[in-house]
Amino acid sequence: MSIKKSALFLQLEKELKPYIEVMGKAADTIMDKDISKYPILVVHQQELELGVMVVKKNPKKESWNIQASTLEEFAMKQLIESDKIEDFQAIFKKPKDFLCLFVVSELGAKFIFMPRLEEKNLEQK
Repeated sequence: MSIKKSALFLQLEKELKPYIEVMGKAADTIMDKDISKYPILVVHQQELELGVMVVKKNPKKESWNIQASTLEEFAMKQLIESDKIEDFQAIFKKPKDFLCLFVVSELGAKFIFMPRLEEKNLEQK
C-alpha cells in the first residue's frame, strides 16, 4: 500500500535525511539508557526549551534545530495532556523502524513518524 506524501512532508524529509543517523543514535541512546521507551525528536527553527540539543541550526548549513526529548518530558510540560498519554503510546510506531518527530514550523506543530534509512531497515530484517 502506497502512502501519498504531501509536498511539505517530502521537503522536510529531504532536509532531514542527512540527520537521520544522528537522530536515530539519539533515540537509541534514550532507549538504551532506559530514559524512555518513547523518544521524541523536536525539529524546529525557533528557540525552544525542550529536550537536549542534537543539531544546532547554522544559517550556512543546517536550517533546523533538532533536540532529543521524551514522552515523559512532553507530559511533564503539558504538551501532551495526561489523559492523552495512552492514546499517544498506542499510535507510537516502533522506534527501531521509525523516528518520532515533533515538527514546529510556521505552519504549526505536528507529530510525524519518519522511517529510518532503508539500508538500516534491511539490515535489521
